[in-house]
Amino acid sequence: MGCYDCCIRCLGAVPYPSLVATLLCFTGMALFCGCGHEALANTEVLAETYFARNIQDYVVLASFIKYFQYVIYGLASFFFLYCILLLAEGFYTTSAVKQTFGEFRSTRCGRCLSLTFIIVTYVLAVIWLAVFAFTAIPVFFFFNMAQTCHTINILAETTPSINQHGWICMDARQYGLLPWNAMPGKACGMTLASICKTKEFFITYDLYIAAFAGAGIALLALFMYVVATTYNYAVLRFLGRKGLRC
Repeated sequence: MGCYDCCIRCLGAVPYPSLVATLLCFTGMALFCGCGHEALANTEVLAETYFARNIQDYVVLASFIKYFQYVIYGLASFFFLYCILLLAEGFYTTSAVKQTFGEFRSTRCGRCLSLTFIIVTYVLAVIWLAVFAFTAIPVFFFFNMAQTCHTINILAETTPSINQHGWICMDARQYGLLPWNAMPGKACGMTLASICKTKEFFITYDLYIAAFAGAGIALLALFMYVVATTYNYAVLRFLGRKGLRC
């Protein structure tokens, strides 16, 4: 067998859908974990500086941020290892399909392992769908905050009196970020507009958008894994029923 034939055979055994899904998963989890970790840290600073005067008002938020940052470390490690396993499983099943009459033979244990990966990946995709929806909450909050600040700036240019736009507020308590007894718990008027002009606000907003995009990319990767593993398992089952060596 020539070098060209060997290259073609090797390229034909590459599980391209699983490979693309792995790259997407790594990219998505890097964005979600890295940007999410920094965005949570900046959120604590914003809440402490502008929305809460007493440490007891944001102690729950601070504890949640602290523990969720540890969860992010675990998610990054878990998905890195799991994506490597799914990629290896893709190579295994693709080789089993390609080398139909070779020495390689797919066993019942191998097919059961592939089925296990399908079920686990499907469950992870459903769970990650909830995580993806949860990640949209801070993006929605900062988007509304930016739009409110834009409205205040427009009113400030058209009306000379501060009282005309002092009633426009952004209440963090309505989004569950702070308890209802937190004081002040909200920012209004030009105070809110000044917050939107800070560097911390823009950085945190951009980080949450990146984390939200990363969660979406990871979700897409999981769905691609489900499709690829399901297809490979179905082909193995079909060849097994036909009595072919694979």
